[in-house]
Amino acid sequence: MSTFLHDLRYGARMLAKNPGFTAITVLILALGIGANTAIFSVVNAVLLRPLAFNQADQLVAINGTDTRLNVKSRENRFSVSYPDFEDWRAQNQVFEKMAVYE
Repeated sequence: MSTFLHDLRYGARMLAKNPGFTAITVLILALGIGANTAIFSVVNAVLLRPLAFNQADQLVAINGTDTRLNVKSRENRFSVSYPDFEDWRAQNQVFEKMAVYE
């Protein structure tokens, strides 16, 4: 244990002898910790935390698709107009509720 204390005192003395290096080191550590915290906060809010809905695993997103294009990718999808949504909701026999978002 005394070796640890000796190393700690030595490190503190070296940092005190070089205040410029110490300031840069503390600044880089602060930026790194801050960036890590910010990124984790975003990932936690977007990916890790469950959605604020009951039975969120039953939510479905519906897009329009242009069947004239012979492309099976996201490039083929588009959002729908509100009148189309109203028609879908009026003819709905599958979903409990329907809503739009932007």
